[in-house]
Amino acid sequence: MEDHLQAIVTLISLVNPMVCAMMFTGLTAGRTRAQRVSDATRAILTIAVVLTVAALAGARILDIFGIPLDVFSVAGGIVLSFIGFTMLSGSRSDHAPDPATQNPDPSAAGATLAPMILFAASPGTITGVITIAAAHSRKGIPLPALTGICVVLIITWGLLLLVARRSKPPKGPSLAHDMVTRYMGLIVIAMGINYALTGYKAFMAG
Repeated sequence: MEDHLQAIVTLISLVNPMVCAMMFTGLTAGRTRAQRVSDATRAILTIAVVLTVAALAGARILDIFGIPLDVFSVAGGIVLSFIGFTMLSGSRSDHAPDPATQNPDPSAAGATLAPMILFAASPGTITGVITIAAAHSRKGIPLPALTGICVVLIITWGLLLLVARRSKPPKGPSLAHDMVTRYMGLIVIAMGINYALTGYKAFMAG
């Protein structure tokens, strides 16, 4: 249970459903409610495919390149810690695409969801998924990673449907959102260090 909770918290921090919702509102401005629901579902399914493939095939890809899981856990933990530091300093939120400038043509909104998808399924998120999966793949199917993906995407999908009622994109992240992002960054740092130390310990023991 602890592994599942850690995976959920880490992926929530990396995917950042609140920023995704803000971007989605701007990207789908001018679309009907039905179209927004369709756009949200399609985006979530795309992100789910990317992250699920990373969770299931990530460890096998490492085997192809001859990279031990313990070594990747150390590298992935370092990357996660770096991402956490950028979140803690506000860099990741500050450089998120501005939703108000992403959708010049409302009729093409369905084709412009790429910025939000790339933000949610970023290289950092994929690294986090593979790291979580690698840490538990010795037990078979990486259930913590898959559980985290499912829970986070359900939360994100719910937020997307919730903001679909809005007609205007938000002007920017609120103070509360900024505080939450920085706190989540601290959690990501802790998770990253934990994965790095666990991988290092297992590598030295082997």
